[in-house]
Amino acid sequence: MSAPDRIPVTVVYCTPDRQHVQSVELAPGSTLRDAVMASGLLRSEPELASGPLDLGVYNQPRAASTLVRPGDRIEIYRPLTVDPKEARRVRAQVRRRRAGG
Repeated sequence: MSAPDRIPVTVVYCTPDRQHVQSVELAPGSTLRDAVMASGLLRSEPELASGPLDLGVYNQPRAASTLVRPGDRIEIYRPLTVDPKEARRVRAQVRRRRAGG
């Protein structure tokens, strides 16, 4: 059970082979960045510390300076490896070839 003056949140980071889910309790006025720092994920996943954090709450992009709210699921997003427009173009080409066109 959390202390009355603490805010419980969950920090999530997924890699292709692992899912990290860390519950943390923060002081009021803490930010998403504070939650990530408290989670310890920057130590266990050093690639996160090398650049700016791309964060969101419940699949909604948010700035790292956003204040946390009780129950937030703070997600750390990985950079895209393929441009979505390019992937869509390639899929359309494959479909056209399969359809004989």
